[in-house]
Amino acid sequence: MPVIAPMPAARSARLSSQREGAEESVAAGTTVDHLTETYRAHYRSLLGLAALLLDDTASCEDVVQEAFIRVHSARSRVREPEKTLAYLRQTVVNLSRSALRRRILGLKLLSKPMPDMASAEEGAYDQLERDALIKAMRGLQRRQREVLVLRYFADMTEAQVAETLGISLGSVKAYGSRGIAALRVVMEAQA
Repeated sequence: MPVIAPMPAARSARLSSQREGAEESVAAGTTVDHLTETYRAHYRSLLGLAALLLDDTASCEDVVQEAFIRVHSARSRVREPEKTLAYLRQTVVNLSRSALRRRILGLKLLSKPMPDMASAEEGAYDQLERDALIKAMRGLQRRQREVLVLRYFADMTEAQVAETLGISLGSVKAYGSRGIAALRVVMEAQA
């Protein structure tokens, strides 16, 4: 929706003088002239209100323009012209809420992308790597294997591993370091 900028004062004065002879068709309620003055005076503040509720400038401008259009089309129902700004503010708030609801609904209705699935070749390669790692783990000394399994597969801290195995924290670090070095040698030899 295009943004409508406030009308220059010279053009506004010319239009006002043309309308002086003609009677406004709306007997009661907000006049077009009053709504135009309200637009000039409060467009920026209404845009700021919309900006507090929405996240992008284009949506804010659309909401404010739509608010003026709606109040203009219902101006005969605005019995007291001094309440025009209040009606506009409420319309901006309501339209902002509606815009947010539409966004949320749109996000919920978007099709969920399929998770990236490994190809059959990748799955087979991963299985081969796991098998090679398990075989290499079996070739380690018992303590090294226990420390590595508890530390990296059970996700325990070094202190928890030491307590579980009944050994010192230094021993956990030494067995872990030697076990990883031994695994690296075996795995590189297979590659």
